[in-house]
Amino acid sequence: MTEKGRRDEIRAQFDSTRAHLEAANARIEQRAGRNLFLAIGVGLLLGAAFLGSLFIVKDLFAAFVLLIAVVASIELATAFRVAGRRVPRIGVALGAVMIVAAAYFWGAEGMLLGLFAAATLLTLWRLVEGLFARSSIVPKTLVRDVFSGLFALVYVPFLAGFAVLLLAAPNGEWWVFAMVLLTVSVDIGAYAAGVTLGKHKMTPRISPNKTWEGFGGAAIVAMVAGVIVSIFALHEPWWVGIIFGALVLLTATGGDLTESLIKRNLKVKDMSNWIPGHGGLLDRLDSLLPSTVVAYGLALVLGVVAS
Repeated sequence: MTEKGRRDEIRAQFDSTRAHLEAANARIEQRAGRNLFLAIGVGLLLGAAFLGSLFIVKDLFAAFVLLIAVVASIELATAFRVAGRRVPRIGVALGAVMIVAAAYFWGAEGMLLGLFAAATLLTLWRLVEGLFARSSIVPKTLVRDVFSGLFALVYVPFLAGFAVLLLAAPNGEWWVFAMVLLTVSVDIGAYAAGVTLGKHKMTPRISPNKTWEGFGGAAIVAMVAGVIVSIFALHEPWWVGIIFGALVLLTATGGDLTESLIKRNLKVKDMSNWIPGHGGLLDRLDSLLPSTVVAYGLALVLGVVAS
């Protein structure tokens, strides 16, 4: 075979392999609803930023959480506005700063006070907007807008604040790491089992891609990961890992379904589209946010966090 013939053969094999990979990715994207390879690449970059801030400088991680809470809160407020609910984006962003900063400087009590202050600010902000509006606004509309904004404050920065509270505990960075690892394990287990084995829809009206087979895969992976991380990272008995894995399985799945319900109600596919392969930032936090609460609660019960 001539040199040119060998080059042509290698090029043909390369093109064939690429075509097979693209076809496989297209099938996966059709079933799972996202570009697998792009999602993995972006996920690795986000994971590197997360690990670097968590284990190198704790203060940097708190700032990382603050930034995420602000951006995700603005995403949710924007989605509400697209649906006709005028939630003040600047007011929500300022509220997110108040809540997360209060959690960092003053702990759990400070976070509650921060939530109260943020809720007051947001309510007054929307009422003042209503007073200076060019056309009259029905009181029912104002109430709807205010409650939508309050939901955004609780759903994003308040839940994110529990990660900051957990970080302040002895060995807190490992508890945060374990919570994120278990949440990712649930996502990976559900994704892999759902794509390969999924047949029975879990909640077809809310999230058509979720299957009971995927939930079963997530349960297995979560329990195994829970035991491993409990023994080697948290230095707790193996049964703590079982409990931790089960709790995160429920909160991660519930959080995913909750956001799907919100998006369905607001008639949006993603909260935004600025993260390739993932949609918006909030689309990646839907499972993590409620999981911060159970991680903090379990640490509190075990005495890791001071009551």
